Amino acid sequence: MSTVSVVTLAKGRPAHLANVLRGLERQTQKPVEFIVAVMQDDLYDLPQASFPVRQIRVPGAALPLAAARNRGVAGATGEAIVFLDVDCIPAPDLVADYAAGLCALDGLLMGEVLHLPEHATAGDWTYEGLASVAEKHSDRRGPPATGLEICPDYRCFWSLNFAIRRATFLASGGFDERYTGYGGEDTDFGKALDQGGLPIAWMKGGLAYHQYHPHHMPPVHHLDSVVRNAELFEAKWGYRTMGHWLHAFRVMGLIDDTPDRPIRILRRPDADDLALTGQQGHQPYTNSASVIRAIEARGAAVPA
Repeated sequence: MSTVSVVTLAKGRPAHLANVLRGLERQTQKPVEFIVAVMQDDLYDLPQASFPVRQIRVPGAALPLAAARNRGVAGATGEAIVFLDVDCIPAPDLVADYAAGLCALDGLLMGEVLHLPEHATAGDWTYEGLASVAEKHSDRRGPPATGLEICPDYRCFWSLNFAIRRATFLASGGFDERYTGYGGEDTDFGKALDQGGLPIAWMKGGLAYHQYHPHHMPPVHHLDSVVRNAELFEAKWGYRTMGHWLHAFRVMGLIDDTPDRPIRILRRPDADDLALTGQQGHQPYTNSASVIRAIEARGAAVPA
């Protein structure tokens, strides 16, 4: 895999995107190009880079995440594709690590992710500074000690930092573009690869630093798309995905997800729901497990 294209999906967050580009400029192996699938009307004002930077508009009122990934690959020329979310700064060896990993295994490779607190990227950040404050997500397992490790459960696929051979991606059919908005499209892609016999693997290396931004977990701010995409997944595969989020929504009294019936949204998230699930400034990431435990603790007082 001598040539690597990096694909990022972006809507808003121009400062985050600029940091991704800064990270790519500091790579030990430069990408052959940086493709930004732009999910908004206006293109970004980006600095000059030592490799081609191309922006591709991807229309859609809701977040067209699946379509944007497919458009990015369609416009790419590299033998390998690295997907980075717009909030992920690549460590210096990320491109080289993925190039080597994809030479060893024709599959989907998931690199390491560490999470940054608020203000970690303020000013002229350094990798030493990022590493000194970054934290591992407590809800995610760590990488293997060395090399690659096959993940036997497709649900381990996390789409914010991964790589795959371009030819393999195209042969798979890519992401299912019926998924729109937040949630489910990556699990569906992992399921499709699993059904096709393509391995999904954790990798030592391929490190990215996830930049802070306010978020909710479970994602009550994306209630509608999570429900819609869970039902699409069920229609396609026979069961629902994102079960931990649906469970949280249920005990919060937001939905009725009785099996064998369409999911009903009972009410909209209110200020208390947003406060409970929202990321705070001192937190490098939101912790779904701890929020769900808090929800369950008060669940007896919430109507089913």
